[in-house]
Amino acid sequence: MKTPIFSALDFVMVRQGDDAGKAIAQSVELARYLEKLGYHRFWVPEHHGVESFASANPAVLIGHIAGATKSIRVGAGGVMLFNHPPLVIAEQFGTLASIYPGRIDLGVGRAVGSATPKEPIYKEALRRDPQLSGDSFPRHVAELQLYFGAEEPDQQIRAYPGQNTNVPIYLLSSSGYNAQLAGELGLPLAFATHIKPDNLIPSVKLYREHFRPSKFLSEPYVMVTALALAADTDEEAHRSFTSVEQLFLASIRNGPPKLPPKVDSMDGLWSEEEKQAVGQRMKSAILGDPATVRRSLQALLQETQADELMLWSTAYDPAERFRSYEILAEAVASLQDQSEVDAALVS
Repeated sequence: MKTPIFSALDFVMVRQGDDAGKAIAQSVELARYLEKLGYHRFWVPEHHGVESFASANPAVLIGHIAGATKSIRVGAGGVMLFNHPPLVIAEQFGTLASIYPGRIDLGVGRAVGSATPKEPIYKEALRRDPQLSGDSFPRHVAELQLYFGAEEPDQQIRAYPGQNTNVPIYLLSSSGYNAQLAGELGLPLAFATHIKPDNLIPSVKLYREHFRPSKFLSEPYVMVTALALAADTDEEAHRSFTSVEQLFLASIRNGPPKLPPKVDSMDGLWSEEEKQAVGQRMKSAILGDPATVRRSLQALLQETQADELMLWSTAYDPAERFRSYEILAEAVASLQDQSEVDAALVS
């Protein structure tokens, strides 16, 4: 088992009774706390028209969070590449990298970043080119790489700031397409287990099979994103997790999606069919007390041989979320210690 790096994904979740400003302030506070705990990076996604997430503009959020922290890497997990011209993205992230050198990451994906029933109208509102398809994605990634790299002699369009900032690009994936492409391009892979858990192992395998060394990476680099909620007891973790279950239940019903307070039990709040549907979405979640989450993280690492874990932990009570990330950091640190012991025994 590899010695993992641990990082955090934050959806800038809006709780019931709060607004976007409060959610953003809480994310900044969380980033500061995770920096003290030793988390390597802090990423925010791109979402549009989703009331539960105040993350419509990753570049603005990243600048705000990076300005409030000192050393933790801050990035997008990720920018939806078809929503914006690559030149604009390069200029935004080139500007961020110029202000915060060595601290900015760019994860890119192909989705819209909106609730599935609303995707067509948000595609139109974002002025997405209707001719764009998955086949266009490699060209867009190559264009970004051009704008972040050293200026080419015959390069007509240049990104300033952007050129020579070498902002690292990660390909986000919940299926095989981006996983294979990341391998072929020699780029790091960030797999969204919380979106398509069944695709995790096949996609990681596909990535490694198709990996070609590049000027960016000499060997594969796998980052696995996982929904995880830890507490001092299993019971506390499961009770806190009812907020997330209610959120996903609301999304199934197309209801108001802000994060609700936890409840003692979900019984009576959902039908059997809804329970199964939410359970299917949540089946990869890492949930429990310190010993339980340590075993789950260890199993995930053994199964994927991931180089980095990006943990998404959310709770209605900010103190419970802080405690969860603290327990998760301790669990990963203990796995790192175990890896060092195992390596010493082998040698």
